[in-house]
Amino acid sequence: MDRPRGFAFYGLAGIFSLYVLFLYGPTLTILALSFQGPSGGLTFPMNGVSIHWFAKLWEGVGVVDIWAALRRSLMLGLVVMALTVTLAFYAGLAFRKGFWGAGLVFALAVSSLIVPSIVVSLGIGLEFRLLDDAVKALADATGLGFLQDHGTFMGLFTSALGAHLTWTLPFGLLIMFAVFNRFSPAYEEAARDLGATGAQTLRHVVVPILAPALVGVALFGFTLSFDELARTSQAIGGRNTLPLELQGLTTTVTTPEIYALGTTTTAFSALVIGTALGLTVWLQRRRARRALAGLRP
Repeated sequence: MDRPRGFAFYGLAGIFSLYVLFLYGPTLTILALSFQGPSGGLTFPMNGVSIHWFAKLWEGVGVVDIWAALRRSLMLGLVVMALTVTLAFYAGLAFRKGFWGAGLVFALAVSSLIVPSIVVSLGIGLEFRLLDDAVKALADATGLGFLQDHGTFMGLFTSALGAHLTWTLPFGLLIMFAVFNRFSPAYEEAARDLGATGAQTLRHVVVPILAPALVGVALFGFTLSFDELARTSQAIGGRNTLPLELQGLTTTVTTPEIYALGTTTTAFSALVIGTALGLTVWLQRRRARRALAGLRP
């Protein structure tokens, strides 16, 4: 017979409900205000309900090319995702096998999570500015025209990419540590006993088993990059990503159009998370079906 729930259960449930409301309340508020009518403002009460501001958003937000900023954020996020998954996976393999100086490398990798984001961004921006100054000095000394016209090395896939990787790689590495800690070497030994090479073992045994975890690392890499602001601010160069444009719009846009943009980006983030979770479930069920098929006579 189930015991009746006491006062402590309902008290903790109430605290948790307040926490969830505090966590998602701002998002729900923006979601509601984005459907204001044409005469609606930035606060409650709402003046009508419509998708007017989503239509205005589609036409563009003033002088800001919001869709170009979105494309830049998407491209950067996809590249960061691919590099995070690849580097974290092979780094996890390396740490699992062990190498000289592994403790120092781990400490350096994780230390970027401790250093304030704006300091990392300033450091990377300064590094690339010094590199630009060195190239300009070399161009002045040699008279090489193509060096004088190179512009700047700062950009989406140089300084900004490096800044984002300092944020996503430590998380990917920590996830791979947890995964490899539970990964039994018996699977690899069985593959080698059956004549598989190292590459075949990696491709047909290790990667399929770890595929759900790799999807999680990819999700971390993309979402952390897509939402990153501080590490991008001083290292992006002249072409802003979507979070930087959003920060600028908060001081110029005074209509629910910015709420419509927030709702759109939130829906996109939810779609990415849902896709990743669906892919993880599909991979787990596929692995279970294959294991069941292998047990049948």
